[in-house]
Amino acid sequence: MTAGLRRAGVLGHPIGHSLSPVLHNAAYAALELDWVYEAFDVDEAALSGFVQGLDDSWGGLSLTMPLKVAAVPLMDYIEPMAKLVGAVNTVLMQPSGAGRHLVGANTDVHGIVEALAEGGIREAHDAVILGGGATATSAMAALGRLGVTRPVVVVRNRARAGGLMRAATKMGVEPRFSSFEDAPHYLATAQAVVSTVPREVGESLASTLGPVTEHAALLDAVYHPIDTPLGMAWRERGGVFVNGTRMLLHQAGEQVRLMTGHPAPLDAMGRALLQRLM
Repeated sequence: MTAGLRRAGVLGHPIGHSLSPVLHNAAYAALELDWVYEAFDVDEAALSGFVQGLDDSWGGLSLTMPLKVAAVPLMDYIEPMAKLVGAVNTVLMQPSGAGRHLVGANTDVHGIVEALAEGGIREAHDAVILGGGATATSAMAALGRLGVTRPVVVVRNRARAGGLMRAATKMGVEPRFSSFEDAPHYLATAQAVVSTVPREVGESLASTLGPVTEHAALLDAVYHPIDTPLGMAWRERGGVFVNGTRMLLHQAGEQVRLMTGHPAPLDAMGRALLQRLM
């Protein structure tokens, strides 16, 4: 390895689909940094050993499923937003008197806030979240930043939204739960919508979608295909569709800033991402 080379990477299981290496390596090239970013297939059982084996050449890690919650007890310090949502998607290695500290952060919330801003939503009071998992919890925190205190959360099984409910209590947010059958009623008046459900679930909902509020924005966390069936249906009805690549880009850009100390070159990262997806 080249002297002075810094390392970073994304961990998850499975990991072959991850676009994080495309984004981060494009950032390093644009910033002219001697860094390299790789993907590693790591499951929950192997996470602790992998992290403990990192040497001083490492600058940070990105975490995807199923590691975002499993990483929490391994951290020496957890930043407030990560603690609030109960999930870590970024690990920073910071020097300390004892060697180094592992700092857990969450950039998913930042990614959602910035993506919605691109769709014209900088404040809101009426919003819908589709899904009840980890990304939905980050969406709830992001919408809370925009002024939403009583989001409608559309889930198939409320019992599986325990993590979201615990986070809501910490945030002072009061989610209202809805079934997918009733979702079109709430979507019709929403100013902002964040979909965290799989493509096929969104496609089923798209077929029942009625009129939507003009200029209301829908962010679909799915980024392949870029134009999802739900997103296209939303746009056809007069809404603003923000595709999932924008959330992906902004959360990765914030990771680049936290790991390297340099502002992220979002234009270069975005071009690299679209080139890979096209």
